[in-house]
Amino acid sequence: MRRLTAISPIRGIAGVRQVSSATYKKPVTSTGPVTGWVSETAARLETDAPVLSELKFDTMELYAMPAATSALLDDTAVDIDRWLADEIESAFAEQETAAFVAGTGIGQPKGFTSYSTVEESAWSWGNLGYVATGSAGAFPATGASDKLIDLVYTLKAGYRQNASFVMSRSTQAAVRKMKDTEGQYIWAPPSVPGSRASLFNFPVVEAEDMPEIGADSLSIAFGDFRRGYLIVDRQGLRILRDPYSSKPYVLFYTTKRVGGGVQDFDAIKFLKFSAS
Repeated sequence: MRRLTAISPIRGIAGVRQVSSATYKKPVTSTGPVTGWVSETAARLETDAPVLSELKFDTMELYAMPAATSALLDDTAVDIDRWLADEIESAFAEQETAAFVAGTGIGQPKGFTSYSTVEESAWSWGNLGYVATGSAGAFPATGASDKLIDLVYTLKAGYRQNASFVMSRSTQAAVRKMKDTEGQYIWAPPSVPGSRASLFNFPVVEAEDMPEIGADSLSIAFGDFRRGYLIVDRQGLRILRDPYSSKPYVLFYTTKRVGGGVQDFDAIKFLKFSAS
């Protein structure tokens, strides 16, 4: 029996790529070519070419090194090796998903809430756009659900097709109480077992590492995370069984290399709980 841990399912909605080197580099067209209309005999001036930017995703290392006595490993009726591996894998999942949301990018993946943000009307490549609620640390007193609709339509149509809301448990509780003008809840519960609740027909993903509602918090994210956020895996879980370094203990040195970061800055938007 084990205690259930709060693991955010970001890996399930993000893009995932296996890599064979320490760094994954990806060229991205940040601006397209300049075009224009011209008459039959008019001069043709040189136009600007597309601009390529390079994104780099470094793989960082997670590690654990629990120990067990050799006597315990010999005498127990339980497969301690397998049990330790399963427990470490769950702990790694909890660590990495926290980093995918709020990691600093220094020695760990960079979370999508850690990038610089700008008001959507001033959006530029390299920043993530947001819509302000108009009230610091809260939804507005009237028209709260309208702010969620504004957030939905900050995304271009191509991104909205596969978009999801991402928020914490407490933020979901606040949103779930919202009603339309006819008194109907805007939140739709899962229609079948195993499916997700939805908001305006977009699935809602519960991520415990998302910020709680507070002044200037980015507590609700909305976007196509498969296009917006990339997770890079160097290899699988590696376990080195070491019975020599710390007798009478057997050390289980376990490592995993993983990185992550935003790959499309136009695919993820935030609802910011601020006055402006």
